[in-house]
Amino acid sequence: MDIFMDKWKLFVKLFVVAVLLFVFCFYGVMPQYTENYQASLIDKVKRINEIEGPKIVLVGNSNLVFGIQSEILEEKLGMPVVNMGLHGGVGNCFNEQAAKLNVNKGDIYIICHSNYSDDDKIKNPELAWVTIENHKELYSYIRKKDMWNMAKAYPSYLRKCIDQWAFSTGNLENEDPAYRRSSFNEYGDNISYRDKTVDGTDFSVVEVPEISDITVERINKLNAEIIEKQATLLIAAYPIAYANDAPGKEEYQAFTKILSDKMDCPVISEFSDYCLDPSYFFNTYLHLTNEGAKVRTELLAADIQRYLNNKEAY
Repeated sequence: MDIFMDKWKLFVKLFVVAVLLFVFCFYGVMPQYTENYQASLIDKVKRINEIEGPKIVLVGNSNLVFGIQSEILEEKLGMPVVNMGLHGGVGNCFNEQAAKLNVNKGDIYIICHSNYSDDDKIKNPELAWVTIENHKELYSYIRKKDMWNMAKAYPSYLRKCIDQWAFSTGNLENEDPAYRRSSFNEYGDNISYRDKTVDGTDFSVVEVPEISDITVERINKLNAEIIEKQATLLIAAYPIAYANDAPGKEEYQAFTKILSDKMDCPVISEFSDYCLDPSYFFNTYLHLTNEGAKVRTELLAADIQRYLNNKEAY
């Protein structure tokens, strides 16, 4: 009996220590990334949850962050806009969780992915931790099926947090203004100064996206959920750097047709329309200059308006 009691007391002590360590890390050490690019999600989620009545919500990766001027959309369409675009490193399935936030009757959620062939997993769980940290309002972005991979990534994330906490190097702005939380406006657009293409930007990786059944199945399921709430899910194109060695526009037209056939929700863009001159791109094949963002926004506004007028896909 004494041996049993000793083991029980040891277990209780270890449990208490573990709880205290967790509380210290969760509330004392974390967060350490409140001023970086990913922290913009805190403000985006706040905006989407505060808007009452029908709204337009843009869902996808950094092609939206560096490629939309939401004020133009709002003026042309007469509905409040939220740009929920985020780093593509977390993956499509993570970014799509924005389409489950504060869904109300009359809302329009628009997916603008640059690929449709993911494996339905968070692409970089450690980056997901950098994004959500201890901000409980962001935890809905983590699905049950993601929890194991997130748990495995936590020690690496926490180690970096402890280093920054110990040396007071955390919660600082990025040296590059484009990747700061403060470079986002109230809509969720990145408004850093991007006047021209950065030398050496690589356009050789531009290709027609592939489409996987698992991505199609997930988005079609999301579409059904949104319809249940009397809202609308649409798919629109992303900006395509149409350099000399880019795929032909007819290949993007074929892609539009295939994607439309597979998806239950309307595809409102002809992807070939978004083949833009490389001079409109900033520092990657998905990020636009300020002028490029304006051109792309005008294209998207026309696509949305055409859909609202005709209730038909492209």
